[in-house]
Amino acid sequence: MTNRIRPADPADPARPGTRGLPALELAARPRPWLHALALTAVVLVGAWLGLLIVGNVRAPVGPMNTTMALRPSLSGGTKINVSPLGALTLDSHVAPLRLDVNVDQLDPLRSQALVDHPERISGLQDEVARDVEHGTLDLALRSCVAVVAGATALGLAVYRSPRRALTAGGLALALLAASGASAYATWNPKSILEPKFSGLLSSAPSVVGNARSIVTEFNVYQQELARLVTNVTKLYDVTSTLPAYQPDPSTIRVLHVSDIHLNPASWKIIASLVEQYKVNVIVDSGDTMDHGTAAENGFLDPIRDLGVPYVWVRGNHDSRVTQRYLQRMKNVHVLDDGRAQTVAGLRFAGIGDPQFTPDRSVVPGGNAAEQLAGDRLASALRDQKAAGTPVDVAIAHEPSAARETDGEVPLVLCGHLHHEGDEMLPYGTRLRMEGSTGGSGLRAVEHKYPAPIEASILYFDRDSHRLQAWDAIKLGGLGETTAEVSRHLADENRPRSTPSRSTPSPSSATSSAPAP
Repeated sequence: MTNRIRPADPADPARPGTRGLPALELAARPRPWLHALALTAVVLVGAWLGLLIVGNVRAPVGPMNTTMALRPSLSGGTKINVSPLGALTLDSHVAPLRLDVNVDQLDPLRSQALVDHPERISGLQDEVARDVEHGTLDLALRSCVAVVAGATALGLAVYRSPRRALTAGGLALALLAASGASAYATWNPKSILEPKFSGLLSSAPSVVGNARSIVTEFNVYQQELARLVTNVTKLYDVTSTLPAYQPDPSTIRVLHVSDIHLNPASWKIIASLVEQYKVNVIVDSGDTMDHGTAAENGFLDPIRDLGVPYVWVRGNHDSRVTQRYLQRMKNVHVLDDGRAQTVAGLRFAGIGDPQFTPDRSVVPGGNAAEQLAGDRLASALRDQKAAGTPVDVAIAHEPSAARETDGEVPLVLCGHLHHEGDEMLPYGTRLRMEGSTGGSGLRAVEHKYPAPIEASILYFDRDSHRLQAWDAIKLGGLGETTAEVSRHLADENRPRSTPSRSTPSPSSATSSAPAP
């Protein structure tokens, strides 16, 4: 009988040395979900990096030159960033990608056309919708290249395998195609008609297209600027770097403003300055309006609530209609043709601008007309002096008219050029030119940087009626939150000692602060 030998079982308890030992596992179990998760991460990160690095396109949107890009998002939509004015958010589509449109700059020709022809604003919405749609098509093609390149490059770096890298690139393209299909299926071109605004754009009439809202919908920006003025003023009050001039309670404080140009935010700033500096009288050297139409007259109504007298002369953007409207206000003193009035202890005389050019046209012989107006004002000043009622402060809108008063008055105030300046004229008259208290109005966005908002507090001795010092106040323009207050002393009020280089100049010291 043949005995068959059975192969020993490694786990046979009868086998020597194996009693009670479990069978050994020779290979680890595969985990496919880890590979899928890693590949998904490579695809998503690679596609995002590709979009971030090379997935941008430049395209015009209305009057703006923009950069468009796709970014991951849970809600989709379109966001148009118009720095520093704010942003528009459109519910344009539903997809895991958001279209970002960043404004690089305003095109000078197209933006100027909107400023000069406000009626074109009505068609701006349709133009923006078309531009966004065309830019999106260009962006889609570039984004396809970007996500494939990004995912493929990252896959090759991680796996060191061309096959897996191409798989990652293909999946990224499929993901972008699915997102694009979702965006296309849910695309809503009418979303431009119902945008969500943030920042200053929540009330910008050049975008909203409702001129009547310019007074009523600027509240947030007005309040923030007024709060900024208040806080900077408090800082200024306690700083130790300013010249040693301390106005006493009897000092007459005059707030000089000019060239508001229909900016409603100016009224909040003016009201804050009146309160913080205990202003006795406001002097407005013109261009309060933009076109001088009767429809704009309601913009002037906040003057009634400022609580102090308001001395005003006509600028070249102010009409006779504007002047008659202001003359009916109890606290307003309209000065024209050299007329003089004593207000808050000082005697003022002024003349309106002889030109009316709301479209900023150049009138032949315009400068000669300004000089003639200045001559009439100088003649009126001489008459006042001969009558024993000398004028303390003369007011004109245009600097060329103001210069004609040299030698006839201690101080003449003007505006027009939208920047602050101070000059001693040859015959002893000081010319103080104010910047734009409206930040040039809607024209602030015409240039690369928004125009600043400027005003001045003038300090007069109550007995001599002479200017002792002035504080020049400058706020950042539209959308900006910076402020600067500088004090300047009149020549006769400057300290005789010369300070060292490490100390501020005695005639001009500055206190500045960021937004609160």
